Amino acid sequence: VALAALALALRAALAVQWPCFQRALRPLTGSRPKSSDCRRLGLELLAMKAGSGGSLAIPLIPLSDGNSIPQVGYGTYKVGFIPASASSAAAGAESAGGTQRTAVECVADALEVGYRSLDCAQFYGNEADVGKAIQSSGIPRADLYLESKVWTDKIYEGPEAVRAQVEKSLKDLGTDYLDLYCIHWPVPGKHVEAYLELEKLQREGRIRSLGVSNYAVEDFTELMQKATLKPVVNQIEINPFLYRRKTIAFFESEGVKMQSYRTLRDGKAFDNPEVQRLATKHSRTPAQVLGRWCAQKGFICIPKTTKKARMIENAQIYDFELDAEDMAKLDAMTTPENIVNFRALYEKCVNRDTPKAGSMDGVKTDITAD
Repeated sequence: VALAALALALRAALAVQWPCFQRALRPLTGSRPKSSDCRRLGLELLAMKAGSGGSLAIPLIPLSDGNSIPQVGYGTYKVGFIPASASSAAAGAESAGGTQRTAVECVADALEVGYRSLDCAQFYGNEADVGKAIQSSGIPRADLYLESKVWTDKIYEGPEAVRAQVEKSLKDLGTDYLDLYCIHWPVPGKHVEAYLELEKLQREGRIRSLGVSNYAVEDFTELMQKATLKPVVNQIEINPFLYRRKTIAFFESEGVKMQSYRTLRDGKAFDNPEVQRLATKHSRTPAQVLGRWCAQKGFICIPKTTKKARMIENAQIYDFELDAEDMAKLDAMTTPENIVNFRALYEKCVNRDTPKAGSMDGVKTDITAD
């Protein structure tokens, strides 16, 4: 009777059918979850929902270091600020026309609708504004998950610069610890010592979990020759149009969770006929189809938007499931050209904004690209 009452309460609170809720847990458990798994994660969802004041119910993903991260977070790249060296081509559909909203406004909206995980970075240039939105929200620090990353210039300058940047991010965000801190790009000859400095900062309690971003298999192998702690996350571009199976399989075999940026491909795939067909089939939006594909694979997602309605839309991906045929169709959308373009971007970005920018000095040219 007690379990039945719990199930009914969860269904009412989460507005999710119980069988669909079980299916939503499959990426987190590796198989059809037991009732105990559903109850455990359901209680986490319920606690997040009830304690947040928002309306989003987002599951937590366990990390290899014993911490957990919300599966869907709010991405702050190009929110209120566009970095000087950012590619204008990647600005996304929302950047064309209209008045640019501030990061304070956008993050305030994200927190109001229920997001509790914020993906930040030195490079994004808006952490002080993100911190203002957090402070104004009144949300307890313990209810938030804050992630940041150190950029290539500080990585190149060395461990002292990396430490100084972590302290600046802490100050700008108004916190005394970060839940996750990552090396943004594997700068040749520099990223390993930068990561070792992050290990020291973790021992000092300034960082709870360590991660990397844009790492190839070969970068991870190089890192682990000296690192004492495995990163718990590798943040890379993942979507049906850049689905690098070998790379993802390798990191997952190492216990590293994959975090997807450009989950929605900056809105540029919303007109894709197959994506639109699946959206119609499931009575969802193209953004929700792409987000559901990512979540159903078990990846962590950080969609970005400056529009409040789309913030809600992007997180509402747990009340439907893509079937095996749907997933196979989306899995097959990565073209050889997309892999070639990724390799070129990697070779450009590892030295970006350093004295070696524009050169191939130290750049790995034989990485696992797919």
